[in-house]
Amino acid sequence: MLSVLRVHLPSDIPIVGCELTPYVLLRRPDKTITNDDVPESAPLDGHFLRYKWYRIQSDKKVAVCSVHPSEQATLQCLGCVKAKIPVAKSYHCSPKCFSDAWQHHRVLHDRAASALNENGNEEEEIFGRFNSSGSGVLNASLTGSASSTGLTNGLTPLYPAAVTQRSGDETWFEVGRSKTYTPTADDIGHVLKFECVVVDAETKLSVGHPSTLSTSLVIPAPSPSPRRMISVSGADMLGNLHSDGRISSSGNFTVLSYNMLSDSYASSELYSYCPSWALSWPYRRQNLLREIVGYRADIVCLQEVQNDHFEEIFAPELDKHGYQALYKRKTNEVYSGNIHTIDGCATFFRRERFSHVKKYEVEFNKAAQSLTEVAVQTTQKKAALNRLDNVALIVVLEAKFNNQGAENPGKRQLLCVANTHVNVPQELKDVKIWQVHTLLKGLEKIAASADIPMLVCGDFNSVPGSAPHSLLAMGKVDPMHTDLLVDPLAILRPHSKLTHQLPLVSAYSSFLRGVGLGLEQQRRRMDPATNEPLFTNCTRDFIGTLDYIFYTADSLTVESLLELLDEDSLRKDTALPSPEWSSDHIALLAEFRCVPRPRR
Repeated sequence: MLSVLRVHLPSDIPIVGCELTPYVLLRRPDKTITNDDVPESAPLDGHFLRYKWYRIQSDKKVAVCSVHPSEQATLQCLGCVKAKIPVAKSYHCSPKCFSDAWQHHRVLHDRAASALNENGNEEEEIFGRFNSSGSGVLNASLTGSASSTGLTNGLTPLYPAAVTQRSGDETWFEVGRSKTYTPTADDIGHVLKFECVVVDAETKLSVGHPSTLSTSLVIPAPSPSPRRMISVSGADMLGNLHSDGRISSSGNFTVLSYNMLSDSYASSELYSYCPSWALSWPYRRQNLLREIVGYRADIVCLQEVQNDHFEEIFAPELDKHGYQALYKRKTNEVYSGNIHTIDGCATFFRRERFSHVKKYEVEFNKAAQSLTEVAVQTTQKKAALNRLDNVALIVVLEAKFNNQGAENPGKRQLLCVANTHVNVPQELKDVKIWQVHTLLKGLEKIAASADIPMLVCGDFNSVPGSAPHSLLAMGKVDPMHTDLLVDPLAILRPHSKLTHQLPLVSAYSSFLRGVGLGLEQQRRRMDPATNEPLFTNCTRDFIGTLDYIFYTADSLTVESLLELLDEDSLRKDTALPSPEWSSDHIALLAEFRCVPRPRR
């Protein structure tokens, strides 16, 4: 007979909005072991599995700490309450917790205050919003009778709750009847119980005792401090926002570049400092989608997107928000893992703003085959191709908005967007340079065939001042650059060939050149020696800039940029990824405007 051997959850802490799917190990009637589901619609040997989820609700109200969400809160910041900041952000588990988090926490107060002081009304932000003003902090001890207002979002539960049992000061509510359950705001601070039992398909009666498990307290999904768009052209950004947060100027468009950190790379060994629940894919998937959709970019360039995640999650989810999707995964020949978890580059664009004209796929290993055939023995060919693997996705779009002006009425506005991930070990400097040079030469050919502005986005795994960065930003590499000393396949010779003619400029360098309010703080987060951010990647072992958005300065101009993070805005004693930010990289977002090319 069918029997349940074991049930367990992959994540130890349930989070609001993150799907819970228990692992159920079964023994079939033939004694084989499986974890396949056996629903009522497809019984096995006259039996199926029935599932139930319960919320165990205590009469004592429970609030959880906003910094350590697995801990019960004992203090509340009344300044947050006065400022009408979401109440879940006001709770702390101890005076030390509140003191340690104050530098990060005060940003909430400052922004809420500035919204009223500067604008006289609510301040709309690119990523989240606060409702009113108020600063000043007062700690108040929470008691068992403290109000739970704000701990729920007021939404109707997905499954109508019904009282099923009461024991002492606990009430059990049935909240679900499927194997999977997604906690709601009503579950915050409560334990969930999962029950699985074998049922006779004919009598509909349970057979044997149910297998159960209980979770820890459900916690709210942590949310980072909002990141605002900062004007670098002197314009008032807050006056240029749609009600939905997008830039309103008809001739402007926004571009996002973001390495999401593939689930296949997000190991607990590599990111041991990140809580296991925050590193789990069900949580990161929700958090990444919320962040990406929240930026409302017109063009989205993502790196480290797994093939299965693109097809099952990101393409269909972003389609709901009006995006068309294009994808290029890494090549199979040099990949030893599961074909479904191969990652690649994904480019999305808003259908209402752009239409697709052409797509180019760059496979660096194929471009290198002629080199390796000449330079190395056949037995070494696969290793050489591994060194030269990675892909780029180049998309030509046509704008549906007109910004050509009176001089060129009706002229098509094309835009070329390159999205790449140069993911090779740091010691293989020749590979990085060769891949960047190959990409730029391909873009030069496109530029020669059409009068077209260009964007080059991605994670280049190259710090400012490195040879790949110099090639991108300066159009050439100093022949004496130390990166050129590593060239075992002689793919970089002669060094004089490492040039290009595209007038590329790093978008974020505009923070050092621009004019506008709020730039002084951003300049402190820039390196004046390289004209790049101090970091776009922050782990325990490395902090530095690896990600860039380059643009052709003779045809595009930067209007505004998404503000940079600084180390103080990250939680104390932590790095990325974290409960707030689900990648080890930060997103870059730039607003551009097309400008007429100078006449030659």
